[in-house]
Amino acid sequence: MTGRSLRTDLIGIAAFVAVYVILTFVVQSRYYQLMMALVLIWAVMGQSWNMLSGYSGQISFGQAAFFGLGGFTVTIAFVDYGISPWFGILLGIAVGILAGIVIGLPTFRLRGHYFALSMLAYPLAMLYVFEWLGYQEVALPMMRDTPAAYMQFDDVRVYIFLALILLVASMLVALAMERTRFGMSLLAIKQNEPAAEAAGIPALRWKMRAIMVSGGTAAAAGGLYAVVLLVVTPPTLFGVLVSAQALIVCLFGGVGVLWGPVIGAVILVPLAEILHGELGHIVPGIQGVVYGIAIILVILLAPEGIYWRVRDRWFARAGIADIPVTDAEPAPASPVVPRRQPLAGRALLELEGVTRSFGGLRAVDGVTLTVSEGEIHGIIGPNGAGKTTLFNVINGYLAPDSGSIRFDGTSLVGLKPHDVCQRGVGRTFQVMRPFPRMTVLQNVIVGAFAGTRDDGEARRKALQALDTVGLSAATIHSPAAGLTTRELRLMELARALAPAPRLLLLDETLAGLGRQELEDILSVIQRVNREGTTVLIIEHTMHAMVRLADTFSVLDHGRLVAAGPPAEVVRDPKVIEAYLGRKWMERVRDTVA
Repeated sequence: MTGRSLRTDLIGIAAFVAVYVILTFVVQSRYYQLMMALVLIWAVMGQSWNMLSGYSGQISFGQAAFFGLGGFTVTIAFVDYGISPWFGILLGIAVGILAGIVIGLPTFRLRGHYFALSMLAYPLAMLYVFEWLGYQEVALPMMRDTPAAYMQFDDVRVYIFLALILLVASMLVALAMERTRFGMSLLAIKQNEPAAEAAGIPALRWKMRAIMVSGGTAAAAGGLYAVVLLVVTPPTLFGVLVSAQALIVCLFGGVGVLWGPVIGAVILVPLAEILHGELGHIVPGIQGVVYGIAIILVILLAPEGIYWRVRDRWFARAGIADIPVTDAEPAPASPVVPRRQPLAGRALLELEGVTRSFGGLRAVDGVTLTVSEGEIHGIIGPNGAGKTTLFNVINGYLAPDSGSIRFDGTSLVGLKPHDVCQRGVGRTFQVMRPFPRMTVLQNVIVGAFAGTRDDGEARRKALQALDTVGLSAATIHSPAAGLTTRELRLMELARALAPAPRLLLLDETLAGLGRQELEDILSVIQRVNREGTTVLIIEHTMHAMVRLADTFSVLDHGRLVAAGPPAEVVRDPKVIEAYLGRKWMERVRDTVA
């Protein structure tokens, strides 16, 4: 997602392992060896937080719930049932995944800070439950006869190697997430969830998968942590500082990137432990102070973490940015062709008596209209007429209060936006919704996911859509955040076209464009229509709409006041009064003729 090659990441992981193994044999102090094991465990814990919050943007203050369940699963399985931690950790992973399902289903109904605060409640509740159950302090029994069978070793370096294996496994899982539709879908959800849904991504499904993987990873870290500690208490595993450490090492190192949690853990954990050992008797709780200062520094100096700060500043200045950017000009679009005659196609989209209210305001009031297959159907009306609300109702963002919406004979009422997209309805937005930290190509690949299960095929469809709209090969590898308005409009159009929709909803696609840019977009829309895609477009640029549309529908205060060919609609007295104005009619008469 950041443009790093897979080979670079694998070499980096191998180099990190080699350096850590060398340090393990160089460091002789048992205290520092234990600290090295803890660094790795908290790096795994940071990876687990990153899998949920870093990639999807669902900020969690409750990662300790999974960590603690993993730790107590290992502990209880060992103490009460004699199950070795070798198997207990695997059992803990299963418990963590199950906990992800149980926690995720109700909690993902919440958004923003409500989600974050509700996640905080789970480990706090579990802390009191385990204390109530009598697990205030549980010591793992020492197995003198076969210690290795129960993961008990005199040499602390063995725990370092076990933690290193666990970290590498978690990094490979994170790497797989980053480089498949799993991670790309999560990143799209993080940057703009409504746009991701409109592109056909089932946000809840992907977030549930993320919390399951995250829960299993955190539980594995908690299980190994319990083995290393030997004495387990609810505050140790479920305490607020546990969740805070997972969050802070990730925020400090870098959010939403493979190396962020590792960077954060390598810097912060030794610093906190050393200061605790040296000054803990003078400043009780100094570990919390270290993490508090770290989060303040991150907020002030590097809001997305050290990795992104270095990448965006130093690498870009050195000319080796992760994502290649070129200054090549995009290929010019073909000139606008004369508007063809309307096609007498069958009904593709049918609205009957559709109504949507917000309190006492009827934004859409009993709208009935039909969009024929193969046509370009324009919706016009003054600001506040209900045009975008009507699109949101068709697209599934809003449910109609009454009425029916049928697409190719199938009802769309009650479907989510991603379901509507997967049935063949594409969508662009009045206010552009790019995924800014992704390249143009990645933005469009996200849209292509709805039309294929194969990632390679999704890439091919994305490239085809980009070629259709006329974005050059040089532009498609640029970050979406650096595009011009024209390029953003074309990119969004390509993203909507990538899954090959039968109906395309365009919400003010021409807004904010200069004259030549407008001509370019018009030619693209006509080309798309000629290739078989039906278009339903909202637009205020009336001269362009008269040239473009086969049929007009006019809304005023949520009601349909006129419909028909442009030449008739622009002469309708009700349309002139509601929207155009009498002076406009004289200016447009020659254009229509």
